[in-house]
Amino acid sequence: MTKGKKNRFDAVLLWRERHIRERYFILILSFIIGICTALSAVLLKETIHLIQHFLTSNAHVTRANYFYLIYPVIGILLSGLFVKYVVRDDIGHGVTKILYAISQRKSRIKKHNVWSSLVASSITIGFGGSVGAEAPIVLTGSAIGSNLGRMFKMEQRTLMLLVGCGAAGAIAGIFKAPIAGLLFTIEVLMLDLTTASVLPLLTTSVTAATVSYIFTGTDAMFKFNQTEIFAMHRIPYVFLLGILCGLAALYFTRITIRIEGIFRKRQSFWKKFLLGAIILSILIFLLPPLYGEGYDTIGNLIGNQHDSLMAGSLFYPLHHYTWGPLLFLALILFTKVFATVATNGGGGCGGIFAPSLYLGSIAGFVFARSIEQLFPAIHLPGENFALMGMAGMMSAVMHSPLTAVFLIAELTGGFDLFLPLMIVSLVAYVTILCFERYSLYSIRLAQKGELLTHHKDKAVLTLLTLDAVIENDFMVVHPKMTLGDVVKVIAKSGRNVFPVTDNDNVLRGVVLLDNIRNIMFRPELYDRFKVKKFMVSPPAKIRTSMPMEKIMRIFDDTKAWNLPVVDETGKYLGFISKSKIFNAYREVLVENFSGDDD
Repeated sequence: MTKGKKNRFDAVLLWRERHIRERYFILILSFIIGICTALSAVLLKETIHLIQHFLTSNAHVTRANYFYLIYPVIGILLSGLFVKYVVRDDIGHGVTKILYAISQRKSRIKKHNVWSSLVASSITIGFGGSVGAEAPIVLTGSAIGSNLGRMFKMEQRTLMLLVGCGAAGAIAGIFKAPIAGLLFTIEVLMLDLTTASVLPLLTTSVTAATVSYIFTGTDAMFKFNQTEIFAMHRIPYVFLLGILCGLAALYFTRITIRIEGIFRKRQSFWKKFLLGAIILSILIFLLPPLYGEGYDTIGNLIGNQHDSLMAGSLFYPLHHYTWGPLLFLALILFTKVFATVATNGGGGCGGIFAPSLYLGSIAGFVFARSIEQLFPAIHLPGENFALMGMAGMMSAVMHSPLTAVFLIAELTGGFDLFLPLMIVSLVAYVTILCFERYSLYSIRLAQKGELLTHHKDKAVLTLLTLDAVIENDFMVVHPKMTLGDVVKVIAKSGRNVFPVTDNDNVLRGVVLLDNIRNIMFRPELYDRFKVKKFMVSPPAKIRTSMPMEKIMRIFDDTKAWNLPVVDETGKYLGFISKSKIFNAYREVLVENFSGDDD
């Protein structure tokens, strides 16, 4: 920005501060974010569909299509090269990036995230990558909110709200589901909302959904016609489906984390690409429904048009057999996670939102049809249970039961199934909670202690950084110094603790004033005692990699008031005190969590 433009913009900021109250200006920003996120969502979806139509319009139905071996590989290669040489930053795991930005970066998201995820994910998914477009568009929306707020010099608490508005607008825009957008922000991003902050989120969600309606029509994303009214005697089967979805989500979560670890160990871009390309091309060639987001498959299952699911695969001749399609779908249920992680690990860009819906629809349909085949007297509508499975799987994978219920109802217009949707979502959520405390989005940060949660005390501790509470005014002594030397240091210091370090600045112990008080006033002992004789080990050492919550537990366990801080090699960095943490805690609490009644 040139100096002239900067001065004019500063004048705009000054005018805004004088004439528009903060609460109203936030609503204006949330309205703008809603428009921008919806346009981004429409652009992303149309680009993906255009690429897919161009590449697959001549696909064969009755025999295998060998382009499935090539297109997805080209997609993750182009996307990976784009990220590596143009973006030069990691843009994967979009929702996790947002959670990290809220927890550790004061809600600051880099400017390139406004457009980089759109480009990379459209290439990845358009060429057949087995991931979803929702996480990239959510990152895009949050980046729009973050950078718009920073441009207008908004404070951190407002910036966090605008990031949430961007996420809500992205979900509302891409799914035409305003309620789900609002609930996604509350459940998945785990923002601690006040009454004043709900209105901006609603404004963004409704605006984004409206803009999406204008460009794509008012029809629900999936066509669902409920042919049978839900019967209460099917509730036990809904419970069983919820348990199945919870266990399937656990499998998806654990396998995802494990395979991501395998890709992470390969430092070379080309090694990651080759591994991802081999897995992805083979799986999609054998199981064509793994190609792309999979929304066509969902539409077929909930529309009771499942006869075409095996089209274009080597297994197509088996589609006449009763168990053929069910076994085919069960195989997809177990292999989808490998295709999804291979897409992202090999260089592609996409999320797990669509895969969770995709797997849920398959799980629900296979469950219903299998029960009917095993027990002919029982009738379970496959399309209804496919819909319920979507809610159950999403609820369990993302730990978001409310978002799942309202999203599926808004996506399909299946509000008549509201009760079973709620049951299966709740049961699936409780099932996975028995095994996994965190969602797939948050588990990576939770393992590092970098996750912001609804628990206010933990949230404040997460927002605290170690650098903000380290104190460096403790005077250092060395093992070979005499008692007389230490007395001279004590005379210049206002502390009663003195770290002992060697020539390499490695912490060897501490000298406590109380421990030497009985000899420090006896000059005849000054040359007889050296530091290494009266120094002691500290009750514990704080390492820079420790999360603040663990540091507080160490303080509680040791009953200490001051503890030394060292790096991973043991070199002394300073001290941290309880009083300093408490002061910083109060500052963060006031800055981020106090209500805004203005």
